[in-house]
Amino acid sequence: MATNPSIRPIKVGLLKESELGEADRIVRLAFGTFMGLPNPLDFMGDRHYMTPRWRSTNVKVVAAREGDRLVGSNVVTRWGSFGFFGPLTVDPEYWNRGVAQRLMESTMTTFDRWGVRHTGLYTFAHSAKHVGLYQKFGYWPRYLTAIMTFAAEEARSEHVKAPMLLSAFKKNQREAAIEACGRLTHRIDKGLDLGGEIRSVLARRTGDVVLTYTRNALDGFAVCLNGAGSEGGEKTCYVKFGAARSGAGAAERFDGLLEACEAFASSRGAVVEAGVNMAREDAYRCLRSRGYRVLMQGVAMQRPHLEGFNRADAFVIDDWR
Repeated sequence: MATNPSIRPIKVGLLKESELGEADRIVRLAFGTFMGLPNPLDFMGDRHYMTPRWRSTNVKVVAAREGDRLVGSNVVTRWGSFGFFGPLTVDPEYWNRGVAQRLMESTMTTFDRWGVRHTGLYTFAHSAKHVGLYQKFGYWPRYLTAIMTFAAEEARSEHVKAPMLLSAFKKNQREAAIEACGRLTHRIDKGLDLGGEIRSVLARRTGDVVLTYTRNALDGFAVCLNGAGSEGGEKTCYVKFGAARSGAGAAERFDGLLEACEAFASSRGAVVEAGVNMAREDAYRCLRSRGYRVLMQGVAMQRPHLEGFNRADAFVIDDWR
């Protein structure tokens, strides 16, 4: 049987630095097209996912190519014993040609090499196509994750203290604080560790880490991304991950962490954006009670089909986008 010589096989490898610009374009084009934007490339505005993540030591970006042409990519992130992926995007010209499946195969190999025990993703809850693809690889949909926003300037008050920022710590104090963050997350979910994420944010100056304490005990921390070239951009303080110490009093500690994030956002003239899985019922209710509104929602899919840290007693902010 004759084959079409114009169709070349799709090959998958790691994304090259020289491809970052094109990968960013495909992310915007793919999501903007799927969401029906008049100009798909307007998606995300001044926010950037690809470059800051590609430069992080806890991230691998897999790329799909037809010959020398980049046609898709997937960002694979490790937080200690937990891993997640996304955004997984394919150039619309190559939709329905099995490119996403090839990227997923490489992604699963990456997780296997890392030895993570729990992985997840965030996707469109209304899309049977997206959910079906990830089910082929053992992921199962659980609770919705709400992406929520808050206009930080509304919280400006002479009574709100300036937030404590990790960037202001001396080097030895900084490392001790990062270790304390690791102990806090380990108590929430065994092996969960944001150390790589935290160090990357500080090294690249794509935001800061907000910390709250009671005397010398760490109550909570939040990785807040904001500024030119960051995942938040100039106008948004994107809380990529935040957590309050578990146990008695966790709700109050979480509320204090939110106040600190809002103060940080206010100091930057930005709005807060924070994701929370609705399995974390008390955390979600806390955000709503402070005036956060739901901007959009998607479904969290997990492998294996277990709750992980998407559970009622976890006061955690994240969204796995």
